[in-house]
Amino acid sequence: MLPEIGLERFPVDRMDRIRNIGFIAHIDAGKTTVTERVLFFTGRTHKMGDVDDGTTVMDFMSQERERGITIKAAATTCEWKDYSINIIDTPGHVDFTAEVERSLRVLDGGVVVFDAVAGVQPQSETVWRQADRYHVPRICFVNKMDRVGADFQRTIDMIAHRLRANPVAVQIPIGKEGSFRGVIDLVDEKALTYLDDGNYAPQEGPIPEEMLQEVRAYRERLVEKVAETDDALMTRYLEEQPISPEEIRQALRRATIRNVLVPVLCGSSLRNKGIQPMLDAVGHYLPSPLDVPPIQGINPKTGEVMSREAREDVPLLALAFKVVTDPFVGRLVYLRVYSGEVRAGTAVYNSTKGVRERMGRVLSMHANRREEREATSAGNIAAVVGLKNTFTGDTLCEERSPMLLEVIRFPEPVVSVAIEPRTKLDQDRLVDTLAKLAEEDPTFKVRVDDETGQTIISGMGELHLEVLVERMRREFQVAANIGRPRVSYRETITAPSRAEGRFIRQTGGHGQFGDVWLELEPLERNSGFQFVNRIVGAAIPKEYIPAVESGVRGALETGVLAGYPVIDLKVSLVDGKYHPVDSSEMAFKMAGSIGVKEGIRRAHPVLLEPIMEIEVITPGEFLGEVLGDLGGRRAHIQSIEGQESLQIVRAFVPLAEAFGYTTALRSLTQGRASQSLEFHHYEEVPQGVAQELTRATQVTRASLV
Repeated sequence: MLPEIGLERFPVDRMDRIRNIGFIAHIDAGKTTVTERVLFFTGRTHKMGDVDDGTTVMDFMSQERERGITIKAAATTCEWKDYSINIIDTPGHVDFTAEVERSLRVLDGGVVVFDAVAGVQPQSETVWRQADRYHVPRICFVNKMDRVGADFQRTIDMIAHRLRANPVAVQIPIGKEGSFRGVIDLVDEKALTYLDDGNYAPQEGPIPEEMLQEVRAYRERLVEKVAETDDALMTRYLEEQPISPEEIRQALRRATIRNVLVPVLCGSSLRNKGIQPMLDAVGHYLPSPLDVPPIQGINPKTGEVMSREAREDVPLLALAFKVVTDPFVGRLVYLRVYSGEVRAGTAVYNSTKGVRERMGRVLSMHANRREEREATSAGNIAAVVGLKNTFTGDTLCEERSPMLLEVIRFPEPVVSVAIEPRTKLDQDRLVDTLAKLAEEDPTFKVRVDDETGQTIISGMGELHLEVLVERMRREFQVAANIGRPRVSYRETITAPSRAEGRFIRQTGGHGQFGDVWLELEPLERNSGFQFVNRIVGAAIPKEYIPAVESGVRGALETGVLAGYPVIDLKVSLVDGKYHPVDSSEMAFKMAGSIGVKEGIRRAHPVLLEPIMEIEVITPGEFLGEVLGDLGGRRAHIQSIEGQESLQIVRAFVPLAEAFGYTTALRSLTQGRASQSLEFHHYEEVPQGVAQELTRATQVTRASLV
């Protein structure tokens, strides 16, 4: 029997016993199944959910249950022994990478789940890089050890080779594939065996004799790696003095928190094996809020760098990392509380927007179920009702002690489609619905094309947009038609140029006069846009400079070649003229827009297209067909690796050529190959393709005249 554990029994002042963790992995590695078993074994739920049956707690959306994938990150809280664990289960599909990004931004630790057969997969690399960016300590759980082809050591080798990490096994499996029945704990040197008799708890016992030599080799490697991170232990190790299990655990914990070592465990979540030791490892090796460095930010008034410790007796500091429209309570804002306390009904200050807000109800979330609380203290994650002006990435604090945290940065969307309502009734609700969805998802963008009048929605992939349109129909009762996916091309310049922007209008009263000279320079890829004021003297009054920049930025939304946004350039305002009576902000805004358009025309503009990194896993017999098809899609092959009977092809392919590739790949390989795709970079479009795109844009514009 599992114990009944109530969250109210956890002593809130024991911050060192709190763990804020996320389960992250490639799609289908088993994150959600692992989470479901964790909730069951900790007593949070009383029935195991199953992804295939659509009965999981964490995948509560109807689309998640139908598709068998996680779409939205879900949060919950549970207890294991004397630890309180806040968990976020994240999506594995690349189209929903924003959910992983914002989750890792606020988590203290992560459990990376790997498929024991496939090892390190493409999205595993992506989430690992995201965790590296936020310096999140992590442990690894090699799942599906009971499947045919499972290989624990190969997965460890792939973690070291592909992820450039320093993994160390703290467990090894007992048996393999169908005979997998438990794990050897290398720290305590004991066997944990699972019996298929309905008793989920592992049976502790001695190490099987036939495994003693293997265990000795693995444990020697563990002790050696841990000793390398601790001078005192290294001395004792070299002197061949005994090192206790507790000393190994403490040193391994310090090394994990410093991201020097990554403990690796194994199991089979579907068969309920290895979950309890993994929960023990979360407590042993992952950090509490007290173990991570104090959060740093800036004073919004002075710009000086500040830090804030994770304590309850200091002013409030919290980061809004997720906004959700809940059908029952309305707008929910998820917060990570770094210091102080969030209490229902109190006033707070949004230092990002510079506005005051009032907390409504404070909720502890269990997937889509809510538990009301009076307050949430430092180190915890909670959801709040009533914050009207707070969005993803905003900082909440006390006005007497303002602090601004670094915003969460999200990748740019790469696929766009035109959307239109089916009926007049839908038209009235479409704008409001799109705005709510854009609030929730920072990688979902909505804009109106000035040339065509169409509403354009952009996202991270075809599945991303398909899910959002389906949500509009189901959750908001708005029916809409979408056009064929359109690639989000970009434009840029390849040479420096200089141009004048002159705007003169003479009317009955005051006229409009603005004259600017701009210099344009190309920047490296992914550098964005820079505006520099190089006006010397009083050629243009200071109050008109922001208007010039505003005009320039507005003009860059629509390029001169095919109407796509212009990126990676520097615009310098170097000279100009003004009229003491007729000049205005509007005149200089128009002058900036005219000048930058002319400057782009003179700077040899080119079109850029999104290039995707693709990995295709195919049986060797179909390798020729796969390579031939990729060649026809303008792909650049990067590598081909053999892994037993499988071949892994990595390549760069233009997004425009990747639409419908999944269907084509299934046809080529009798449904036996798989592929994954993620955005990598922008690259100049070949001249022939660029001419076609430009010609198509000109035809569209001509038809509108």
